[in-house]
Amino acid sequence: MGGFFSMSLLIKVSYFVAAVLFIVGLRRMSAPATARGGIVWAGVGMVIATLATFGTDGMHNQVLIISALASATVLAWISGKKVAMTDMPQMVALYNGMGGGSAAFIGAMELFKAANTAHSMSPVATTLALVGVFIGGISLSGSLIAFGKLQGLIDKRYTFPGQNIFNALFAIAVIAAGVYTYMHMETMNIWIFFGGALVLGILMTMPIGGADMPVVISLYNAFTGLAVSFEGYVLQNEAMIIAGMLVGAAGTLLTQLMAKAMNRSLGNVLFGSMGGGESASGGEQGEMKEVEGADAAIMMAYSERVIIVPGYGLAVAQAQHKLWELTQMLTNNGVDVKFAIHPVAGRMPGHMNVLLAEAGVPYDMIEDMEDINPQFNQADVALVIGANDVVNPAARDDPGSSIYGMPILEVDNSKNVIVIKRGRGTGFAGIQNGLFFKDNTKMLFGDAQEAVSELIQGMKEL
Repeated sequence: MGGFFSMSLLIKVSYFVAAVLFIVGLRRMSAPATARGGIVWAGVGMVIATLATFGTDGMHNQVLIISALASATVLAWISGKKVAMTDMPQMVALYNGMGGGSAAFIGAMELFKAANTAHSMSPVATTLALVGVFIGGISLSGSLIAFGKLQGLIDKRYTFPGQNIFNALFAIAVIAAGVYTYMHMETMNIWIFFGGALVLGILMTMPIGGADMPVVISLYNAFTGLAVSFEGYVLQNEAMIIAGMLVGAAGTLLTQLMAKAMNRSLGNVLFGSMGGGESASGGEQGEMKEVEGADAAIMMAYSERVIIVPGYGLAVAQAQHKLWELTQMLTNNGVDVKFAIHPVAGRMPGHMNVLLAEAGVPYDMIEDMEDINPQFNQADVALVIGANDVVNPAARDDPGSSIYGMPILEVDNSKNVIVIKRGRGTGFAGIQNGLFFKDNTKMLFGDAQEAVSELIQGMKEL
């Protein structure tokens, strides 16, 4: 008895240490300069919690568990090393879905045990298991659809007449199935409820436009965390409860921040769907004016202040290192260079920050939207690379636009704007950008890697 008590105490202490490391890691992840260290701290905490769990009384199938851990570690290490920065949002969506699915299957297995054995569950544990299956299932299938959209495997949006009403009725039906399962704990009822949650995740995500994807990824991240925490209560595992609540809380706050950055409610994101076929707002205002790379380089070289706005096109072209080379040349030429980051730039929260950090851009050169917007009217040149919707003046000036009210980077207030863009089409939200037709805007068409290389060559020839 004493030995068991001491092992139990050791496990609880280990979980406490892991929880502290999770909190410290999450805190350090809030700043780019310490984010890498935060990931390490949280990772060490997860290793401690995992090792401690092997000492739990009644643990079985250790060989299978170790095999699963080893194979998953190898696969994650290889995929993490090989994944390109442009594919990072897809990886985040995929891994998040796996977490939600794991929590849902844990809850389902506990319910199956209660239905088919003498294993009893308290009313609270049963309720939390069902809720975990519900939101974990939504996170699994919804994240997989998000992955498919970001990867280009699924059309950006898919809707049918009355889909919001259908989705609402289907959600009510799934919840009713959960209540029925609670009252009649049978295997078939559990499967129907679980399957309904998976279908609901698909129905919720299919109509959502690509521009809303950062918010959706954050939402499903919150769902995954909450599902893990609920199933942690069912298993009486303190590490799962704490880790899940941290992820759930962080995901919820991040979802609110993303929605605020777009000036849209979460309901509008889920049921409104930005873009997807909207025509040019107010009609095309003239023609796009092209500029050669050499001329654009001269404009930037003789500027006092340049603000660079990176977007997803920069990630697609993997041009961040070339951009940093251009930035160093400008800085050495006496130009004050800053980077402007919109909260929803890219395909996931923090995408541009990670991209610039990979290239070695100092953190003190990177400004958030609220800090940089008042500085655009003092900039000689604003260089926009692959960004579209986050610099669209329609969000500020056109009440008829579906993005009206969304805070933007006000690059059009600069003396000159140079936009690097692959073509003349609309952005990921499917909305035409009036910035491209303004008198102070010049378009440098082409792949971001090639266009920035032209700017570098132009600087060298001065």
